[in-house]
Amino acid sequence: MKKPLTWIVNSSSFGRVFPGHLKRLSGMCEVRRVDGLGKVKGGELARKLRGATFVIASVTPEYDARFFAGMPGLKLVARHGIGYDNIDVAAAAKHGVRVTRVPGPVEREAMAEATIALLLMVMRRFAPAAAAVREGRWRERIRFIGREIGGKTAGIIGFGNIGSRVGRMLGRGFGARVLARDPNVPAARIRRAGAEPASLARVLAESDIICLHADLNPTSRNILSASALRRTKPGVFIVNMARGEETDERALARGLRSGRIGGLGLDTVIDEPAGPGHPLLKCPNVVLCPHIGAYSMESLRAMGEKVLDDVARILVGKAPREIVKIVRSDGSCADRSAP
Repeated sequence: MKKPLTWIVNSSSFGRVFPGHLKRLSGMCEVRRVDGLGKVKGGELARKLRGATFVIASVTPEYDARFFAGMPGLKLVARHGIGYDNIDVAAAAKHGVRVTRVPGPVEREAMAEATIALLLMVMRRFAPAAAAVREGRWRERIRFIGREIGGKTAGIIGFGNIGSRVGRMLGRGFGARVLARDPNVPAARIRRAGAEPASLARVLAESDIICLHADLNPTSRNILSASALRRTKPGVFIVNMARGEETDERALARGLRSGRIGGLGLDTVIDEPAGPGHPLLKCPNVVLCPHIGAYSMESLRAMGEKVLDDVARILVGKAPREIVKIVRSDGSCADRSAP
């Protein structure tokens, strides 16, 4: 009997960090891998992935309505990660395709630790200081005086799975005052986590540090716009671990050059992958990482196990776990992704 076909799309880690995951998947399915698919979508993407029963998906490309219309045998798009903004979940449901993601706690520690690491790099200027040593400029160390987290006000935009963990680290670990902006999290829950509920205007006006952890959706897209950045405190430090589309990158560049922004840590940009000519890399005190916030051995092992479990459960007629819900207009959720 012919095995079902699984495409691994744009994943630099699945089956490579833990080869045993690929071996187990190959025992269940015919497996093909494709990398480097950028903005391809729709019918073109469907033609490239023709015949797939399962797709293991990364943050790109875009799985839109036309893609799902052209994939009659597809049963599952398993997101090898948490975010699914590149997948049209409603269109998938219409065509009987389940969309899954890994549980939030799988990436939580890795992403929170990465946030703190990027923040420390830009606040303490560790990256240019280390580069100076490599270049024989040890005596220039006076140029790399940094700022401390303790005693500062940190604004967290998006206080869910990851943002709340970052808030605890900054507040309880470093002694920062934490403001949290998240209209989807009750104020009481924010307070129990040791933070103060705050409006976006207050976060912008009072924060010495801003950490971006919101899901990409219509309310968070371009949330750090040019006008928003003009309302921040001079010298603010910003870390974006969410999506590049939640910022105005040109405004970020202007803020860095003017000194309005004291430092910027990024694990994501609008157009990925970013090359050495990316405009933000020409600005002072920027650390840009290649979307590796979740890349810890612990996280990647659990992510791979989850994807394998999704495939295995469908093959035996069971529903996978962590099926992405469809949000109705009244704010309630429905799971219409099952065939």
